[in-house]
Amino acid sequence: MTGETAMTEGRGATGWRANLDRLGLTLPPVATPLASYTPAVRAGALVYTSGQLPLADGDLVVTGAVGAEVTPEAAAEGARLCALNALSAVHGLVGLDAVVRIVKVVGFVASAPGFTGQPAVINGASDLLGAVFGPAGVHARSAVGVAELPLGASVEVELIAEVR
Repeated sequence: MTGETAMTEGRGATGWRANLDRLGLTLPPVATPLASYTPAVRAGALVYTSGQLPLADGDLVVTGAVGAEVTPEAAAEGARLCALNALSAVHGLVGLDAVVRIVKVVGFVASAPGFTGQPAVINGASDLLGAVFGPAGVHARSAVGVAELPLGASVEVELIAEVR
């Protein structure tokens, strides 16, 4: 089996769905944009998502500065939810069966002064993508500390996926 075949075999309709089921997760509805943008756009073989917040059932579930009001562990769970919302945006545009691999993740963490654990927080998103897509979920990444995020969110994640 070639490396390319190994990356794509079992990751189609049964692969990602089975992995979400194993994790006890389902794709949420695509989040309604909060401003003038679209949740995801396709440019050639790439899908870019807009930044996704830790929303569940329309509610923002993790707010505040990490390292002050929010623990890094709670923020990592928020990042996981952001990644799930990003996957929903990709699925709503092209379907997750079309995903060849996750190329890049950018995570923003609302950080208290002196907090430097942004990479560990964004691992919540990266680990979910790896669990859903296996080797095809391994990606390049940036984890950036910021003073504030929209609506007071603790974390925001966007991703780029290569698609067929």
